[in-house]
Amino acid sequence: MTVDGRGRSRGGRPDARRERRGGTRTSTRERSAPTERASGDGRPGRGSADRERARSLRRKVFLIVVASVTVLAALFATLWFSPLMSVRQIEFVGDGVVTEEEALAALDIAEGTPLLQVDTGAAAQRVAEIRRVAEARVQREYPSTVKLTVVERIPVVFFDSPDGQHLVDATGVDYAVEPPPFGVPRLVTPTPSHDDHATQAALQVFEALPESIRVQVSEVAAPTISSVSVTLVDGRVVVWGGVDGSERKSAVVSVLLTQPGRIFDVSSPELPTVK
Repeated sequence: MTVDGRGRSRGGRPDARRERRGGTRTSTRERSAPTERASGDGRPGRGSADRERARSLRRKVFLIVVASVTVLAALFATLWFSPLMSVRQIEFVGDGVVTEEEALAALDIAEGTPLLQVDTGAAAQRVAEIRRVAEARVQREYPSTVKLTVVERIPVVFFDSPDGQHLVDATGVDYAVEPPPFGVPRLVTPTPSHDDHATQAALQVFEALPESIRVQVSEVAAPTISSVSVTLVDGRVVVWGGVDGSERKSAVVSVLLTQPGRIFDVSSPELPTVK
């Protein structure tokens, strides 16, 4: 410590008199710090009690959740393996050529199988592999029934082949070899099949025709995808061209066919012609 000539200290502690006069000082931070209070009998204060109640509540919620999960798991395991909810009946819904025996054979679900173990998606896919089936739906109906609904393909056109007449649906699937129903038109393309572009073009044009004209069609021909034509039962021919602009062509052909003629060309719908 350094003392000046008058006996006063430099750089040391504040004047002792100032300390005695002011007493001990407490900072603002110290005054504002929270303190733990206890009751007169030494028990924890209100803050500790609230924390204890919160911990107790969390423990109760945890135990309830664990108990619920355990019960649900046990119930699921019981239903998964129990014969109480097993397949005892298979209901077939279908009104076409596919027989119940054929559909159930493809379904391949054994009686007694626990209902929850039935893979409805895989079962429906097996039934849908029947060529004539357009859609198959398999549903569980508790407590013990499986319902199979079959929707069959509808012939839109047919084509001739050395082995017979092939029925084709709206998507181009060749699904049966048998005589076509009355009113189903003939399809003429170089290689009729689902993956053939000319076949798909012919089907799109046929679908685009107004209903009043579609029922008069006897043949749809598509040598190429851009040269589709339609022949009506009375011998008149509609030259359609490609599938582009089919909506406009459909509107034009309805008016054009009211005029006399044999060939009605709407391949350029802005300039249709009649011969």
